[in-house]
Amino acid sequence: MDHDTQSILKTYFGFTQFRRGQEEIINALLDKRDVLAVMPTGAGKSLCYQVPALMLQGLTVVISPLISLMKDQVNALQDGDIPGAYLNSSLTWDAYQTTISRAAQGAYKILYIAPEGLKREDIRYLGEQQDIAMVVIDEAHCISQWGHDFRPSYLLISEFIQGLAHRPITAAFTATATDQVKEDIVRILQLENPYVLTTGFNRENLYFAVQAISKSKDKVQALLDYLHNHQDKSGIVYCATRKTVEELCATLNKAGYAATRYHGGLEDWERQHNQDDFIYDRKPVMVATNAFGMGIDKSNVAFVIHYNIPKNIESYYQEAGRAGRDGGPADCILFYSPQDLRILTFLITTPPQGEPPKAPALISHHLELLKIMTFYATTTDCLRARLLAYFGDTPPNYCGNCSNCTTSFESRDISLDAQKIISCVYRIEQRGKRFGKTMVVDILRGNKNQKLLSQGLDSLSTYGIMADMDIHRIRTILDYLIAHEYLALEGDTYQVLCPAARSREIIFEKKPLTMMLPKERPQRTPSVKDRALDEPLFTKLKALRYDLAQKAHIPAYIIFSDVSLQDMCRKMPLTLEQFLTVSGVGKVKMEKYGAVFISLLKEHQAQRLC
Repeated sequence: MDHDTQSILKTYFGFTQFRRGQEEIINALLDKRDVLAVMPTGAGKSLCYQVPALMLQGLTVVISPLISLMKDQVNALQDGDIPGAYLNSSLTWDAYQTTISRAAQGAYKILYIAPEGLKREDIRYLGEQQDIAMVVIDEAHCISQWGHDFRPSYLLISEFIQGLAHRPITAAFTATATDQVKEDIVRILQLENPYVLTTGFNRENLYFAVQAISKSKDKVQALLDYLHNHQDKSGIVYCATRKTVEELCATLNKAGYAATRYHGGLEDWERQHNQDDFIYDRKPVMVATNAFGMGIDKSNVAFVIHYNIPKNIESYYQEAGRAGRDGGPADCILFYSPQDLRILTFLITTPPQGEPPKAPALISHHLELLKIMTFYATTTDCLRARLLAYFGDTPPNYCGNCSNCTTSFESRDISLDAQKIISCVYRIEQRGKRFGKTMVVDILRGNKNQKLLSQGLDSLSTYGIMADMDIHRIRTILDYLIAHEYLALEGDTYQVLCPAARSREIIFEKKPLTMMLPKERPQRTPSVKDRALDEPLFTKLKALRYDLAQKAHIPAYIIFSDVSLQDMCRKMPLTLEQFLTVSGVGKVKMEKYGAVFISLLKEHQAQRLC
């Protein structure tokens, strides 16, 4: 193996320079210092331990939470001629024993192990037979009960490290960690004077957006509209419940989209099959609960849509961050509906069947996190700034790449509109009734539905008083009044509107009230770089990549990312030397794939000149 970090970077990984933070982490590990690195998804965490693993004497053990991540990482290593393997429950007994034996004989530089496997005697035997130079803990936030994906099996890691004859370098990596979680990681793993680096959480290639949607059918239509405009893209749609996953996946398939599903209620074989369909681009759309995705290394995910609001900012940031791992532009869109909060509150406060009640302190903690998530979904400030501020990062005043920044907001006087809405709630209560938001909006707009008319609600003085206002604008103002306690929602199964303590400020004191309301959002236009791309050539390159991947039984993005193919389109390399200048192409990739891709590029150029 080459012992120069820059040479290894280019030869095996195809890059000419390190990303932010990578070189500092690599140097710390090569100095045999423990590391805690908090780096956003897509920032190149795996490179930080793979480069030193090739330079250190002995085996690097990577403790990773999901089978899919291990398979992806090992496929990528092997495609780059790096000796790597994994041990997990997907292997047959014979394959598992063969891998253990070969690892003990020093056949691998990098070995991935599931945390649950640390209980096994043969893993302990491996530690006795092979010098373990470094132990890497991926998704290290799982070790803390205050993290969003706590896994008890992660508590086995410290005991495993202590049981080795010689203490290895220990490196912990995560994409999301608050200060409390970082302290837990250092304490539980017993990191010794660790080099701690947080590279920052800002990923400029991601576009963040929130769409406020009240009705379920409107959500479905919003999703169908998005997919219609992104038919050649691969993405994930996250849902809060298994039932929603099932229904939405069926709807998308019926509409002609190649979608698959993933949740904890499926059989193991089906989850694996569906995940493979997504990874190998047979089904470009994955509809899933949050059971899907940790460690997914699919580089060409162009969008992540949260159909329901997640439980906390950390989960949202990590799940949204599965988009745009190749550095290309990608969308992270949250569909926000206030009724989703009831579902999540129930999930937070109610233990799964057969499990003991949750600790009150933990319930309170998670409810507070949900409250912060709700602030994100309803803010008119820069969305990126909200995310970065949560993690203690320095936020921009204006990012220019989120729905709030790209939408022109204007301060509007809503005093009269607020008086009309609150008066309507008062008038309804004076008749001894209370209704939900939908009925109140119907009354304000003068709707003639049978339920409203049969109860004589059309005789209210506020009936039709806002008939000339867009229904979405009324709902937006209504939600604002609720959020700022001018109105209240009561009830569990069916929530109804009622006056609140601050209602009189609007009705009797005539308090002026303003809020930021959005103007119509302008359509984003593609960048000059995107417009200049030779789309027919890009399509041919993707087809070639897919054929090669099918023959090798690996995901297409492991051969080359979309960013690499786009760079080929722009540079048009016609010699092996020129091919080596393409982003993501190193000596190994050049020798393996250069000739066949150059042949296609020459053929395309000849056709274009004819």
